[in-house]
Amino acid sequence: MTMLEKFSPLFTDLYELTMAEAYFAHHFTDPAVFSLFIRNYPRERSYFVAAGLEDVLAGLEGFRFSADEIEYLRSTGLFSKGFLLYLEEMRFTGSVRGIPEGTVFFKDEPILEVCAPLIQAQILETFLLNTIGFQTMIATKAARCVHAAGGRALIDFSARRTQGRDAAIKVARSSFITGFSATSNLLAGKLYGIPVSGTMAHSYVTSFDSEIQAFEAYAQTYPDRSVFLIDTYDTLQGAENAAKVALEMKKKGRRLIGVRLDSGDMIAFSKQVRSILDRSGLQDVKVFASSGFDEYKIADAIKQGACIDAFGVGTKLGVSADAPYLDIVYKMVRFRDRDIQKRSTDKINLAGEKQVFRKTKEGGRLAGDTIGLKHEILAGTTALLETVMKDGRRVGPRPSLDAIRKRFARDFAGLDESYKTGAQVYPVALSDPLRKVQGADLRDIL
Repeated sequence: MTMLEKFSPLFTDLYELTMAEAYFAHHFTDPAVFSLFIRNYPRERSYFVAAGLEDVLAGLEGFRFSADEIEYLRSTGLFSKGFLLYLEEMRFTGSVRGIPEGTVFFKDEPILEVCAPLIQAQILETFLLNTIGFQTMIATKAARCVHAAGGRALIDFSARRTQGRDAAIKVARSSFITGFSATSNLLAGKLYGIPVSGTMAHSYVTSFDSEIQAFEAYAQTYPDRSVFLIDTYDTLQGAENAAKVALEMKKKGRRLIGVRLDSGDMIAFSKQVRSILDRSGLQDVKVFASSGFDEYKIADAIKQGACIDAFGVGTKLGVSADAPYLDIVYKMVRFRDRDIQKRSTDKINLAGEKQVFRKTKEGGRLAGDTIGLKHEILAGTTALLETVMKDGRRVGPRPSLDAIRKRFARDFAGLDESYKTGAQVYPVALSDPLRKVQGADLRDIL
């Protein structure tokens, strides 16, 4: 796995194991099917981007309780000797069908369906919700930033503000899936082969006697990869100093890549800095900007004519600031030979093993989805859920990150503008056979 720490089956809520003990005591070991889906859209959203499946499969492949973990469970005094012996020998032996990473999908559509002996499937709930939920949330936020940027480069700057090291790694990967160009996070770069990018901090500039000395020293160290941070003291004077050093670099056959703004009125400063650089004949030097950017601030800056070529996107991406959680759930939909449906008020779910069928128009335009039963065939559609694990083993090759990026780019290009901005809800219907197995008022579901 690429997680910072090996996945432990103890990453679960206590009630998963107390239920499992009761299942064990009453011999409930038959296969069950659980469906993982998102009930509702956060504000201003009408799509999601699937992410996290690779970590799920890696975790399931290595699923086992270690001797230390069994000893901890024994020390709680909550579990019987027979049940602990059962856990000690347990491995994941089930199957998983999932929507591939990078796929655009919609609320109520199953992202995963797990079929496994009931105890195995139950214990996985917390791990699956956490893994798929977080990475899908971030990938969706990142996709919105990429769309707002309109082709301008975006770099993940979130590591120092995310809630934990593993989260920072997953933010880098999830944002790269949806079109970010690079990350500042070196460990993510190593783990996933993501391009890394960075400039300098204000502390670097202030450690020199003058700003121009700082720029000159950096240019000597990185003669072909320098980006100067110009707002430590006076932003416009910083731009003038950057231009002077850039012209000296030019005489030596070197080129300044860009300058970065990190404070103040980004729109006004970017225009003024662009003017200073252009007057010096430095039209090829780019203007980068960071500090508080997300899809809203990016869109506003572009609308007001900011001369910004690329954005560093940090805190608001790393925590998905405007929508910091998803209403994602994992519900049993079939056990033994019967379909299962929770009927709690406002929380009714679709019973039965399912498939998602997608219809597209000419040119790959997304035309509507239908949720149906697993074994249905809908002519003229593509089935989204794929078998990715069988008998506890991965099925098929592991997709490259580049392939996942291409899948997202294809899907997103096919999504109408109104759905990208959240102005309209994408059409998702239920097939007639699926409707027939439901025992509730379907208006409470879709």
